[in-house]
Amino acid sequence: NKPYITPHTSTTTSRVLRECDLYMPKYDNDVDMKSVKENFDRQTSQRFEQYEERMMKNRKKYKEQRDKDIQQIILKDKVEKSLEEKVEKGCLICGCGLGGGVAPFFGLFGGLAVNELKKDAAVAASQKGIQAGIAKAIEELGKIVALSEFNLIKWNAMVTSTTYNQPMDLVRIVSKAYYACEESTVAEKTRFCLATNAWDQKSSTLALQTVTREAARIAGEADEIAKTTKATEIALANAESSYLYSAIGYSVLAILIMLLVMIIIYLILRYR
Repeated sequence: NKPYITPHTSTTTSRVLRECDLYMPKYDNDVDMKSVKENFDRQTSQRFEQYEERMMKNRKKYKEQRDKDIQQIILKDKVEKSLEEKVEKGCLICGCGLGGGVAPFFGLFGGLAVNELKKDAAVAASQKGIQAGIAKAIEELGKIVALSEFNLIKWNAMVTSTTYNQPMDLVRIVSKAYYACEESTVAEKTRFCLATNAWDQKSSTLALQTVTREAARIAGEADEIAKTTKATEIALANAESSYLYSAIGYSVLAILIMLLVMIIIYLILRYR
């Protein structure tokens, strides 16, 4: 008997990765992969073209800027070449102008400006003095037996720039408050009216004499405060105007020094 060999065919697929399989293009015949590669190549080319266009625009812009800078440098060189001549003529003209017109003008203008400032300062000082006098009069009137609590009289309307330092006007205002104690039931409950009624029980004229005497004294004090405040403000204004006048004088001196320097430069450029 002959030995019989039966061939066996493997029914399983080997999954062992061979070295040659690493370099085999598996997707060359794949339609989808071809489409992806074509899209990638096309997009890459477009991006390179766009980049090149941007670079061309930037190069053009930089070239224009460089040309502009070169033109400015050339113009600057031309200006610098004629600088000596311009300085020579300019110094002579400016020197004459400053010496003949500007310095006297500044001196005259400075004096007029300082005088106007003094006038304005005097008016402002007078107003501040009046305001201080009014405030002092209202404050002191309020101290007459708690008269500040007497709300039936509008003190700011009664004590004004024409009445704050007038004894008779302040006496009239205080007398009005005194007589209001008898005419108004609301006023009777105030401390001022209670005090004046108590004084009237001792003497019929004691309360009126007391408040009017205080009002006359307050007018004198308010007037003194107003004058003191005005004098202080005027002194401050005079000090400021003196400082300003000195500053103007220094400015004129500086202009004259500049004039001298320009003349020296002119002479150096003219006779070197």
